[in-house]
Amino acid sequence: MIYLDNAATSFPKPACVCNEMDRCMREYCANPGRGGHALSLKAGMDVMNARDTVCRLFNIRDSMRLAFTKNATEALNIAVKGLATPGCHVITTAMEHNAVMRPMSTLERDMGIEVTLIKGNDYGEVDPDDIRREIKSNSVLIVCTLSSNVNGIIMPVGEIGRTAHEYGIPFLVDASQGAGALPVDVESWYIDMLAFPGHKGLMGPQGTGGLFVREGIRLRTLMEGGTGSNSEYEFQPEIMPDFLESGTLNTPGIVGLGAGAGYVMKTGVANIHEYKSHLTELLADGLSQIPGVMLYSPADKDRNSGIVAMNLADMDPAKLSLLLDKDHGICVRAGLHCSPAAHSALGTAGRGSVRFSVGWFNTENEIMYALDAVDRIAYGVLG
Repeated sequence: MIYLDNAATSFPKPACVCNEMDRCMREYCANPGRGGHALSLKAGMDVMNARDTVCRLFNIRDSMRLAFTKNATEALNIAVKGLATPGCHVITTAMEHNAVMRPMSTLERDMGIEVTLIKGNDYGEVDPDDIRREIKSNSVLIVCTLSSNVNGIIMPVGEIGRTAHEYGIPFLVDASQGAGALPVDVESWYIDMLAFPGHKGLMGPQGTGGLFVREGIRLRTLMEGGTGSNSEYEFQPEIMPDFLESGTLNTPGIVGLGAGAGYVMKTGVANIHEYKSHLTELLADGLSQIPGVMLYSPADKDRNSGIVAMNLADMDPAKLSLLLDKDHGICVRAGLHCSPAAHSALGTAGRGSVRFSVGWFNTENEIMYALDAVDRIAYGVLG
């Protein structure tokens, strides 16, 4: 099998991720922060080490401001629902995932918030000035994806962050696509909240993620419960990360996430991006030469995090994906990719697209094989 669905989840994982998770499960997987015995302390120490590693990757100065979650979707819901108030105004982009769009729609319906969607250019890339023009006196949040999960377009997050900072509006970034392959700096980009998954570019396991919350940002909790701290207090402890980490943590998953983040740092984010960009350009250039192929992603490495979205003539994307899988052993994803607004912006809402997403462990030979497979299918369709 040739795996080109890394935007959904990265595969394979580095050996260090598998090894560290296995070691945790076999040697010390007690409950972190819930006891004073040696195994609990070891589990707590390794969770803290993972927290510190992730913070170094994103230039988060205080690792206590990072709460682990089960994925980026949970982190985004905590941030959006924890900050919104009845009748407030939120600004976001048309390229957001349903992990942002659905909480927004729910808050529109249930709390009467107002949501402004910023539409971008032909690739969905937004102009920070368009966001500036939509700011109102009751704007309480600006939300933007680091990179689109549909076509890979990289957003001008740093410029948007400066605008948000200038107006004193909290800025939330969804780093689901791009984290691990693009440099993310919460300080220089004025990011107040950063949501990320562990299982994509950070090369960790599924069921992991996190939310950075800058000091001074006050959220409401989505969930309360045991934290191992202040147990005599009837309400949720307000200290971070306990405030957002109720219940037993996914210790082996977090250990794996820490190992994945460490692997990314050792390999080098710039090296990963350069290599993925090379494969992306090779794929996009090759697809552009196949009759009937329509592309929706830029090939420029400064604008794409590693995704090529395409369609073939009038073929149903699901059929093309099925043929690639069954006849050629190539894993891609077809459809709306949980981002219907993004497809509307790209003009593909009626049927979606086929998404190829490269990863660090893909090779040039795999890209060439995928191009040959699409060419063979196109020949069969168009003659």
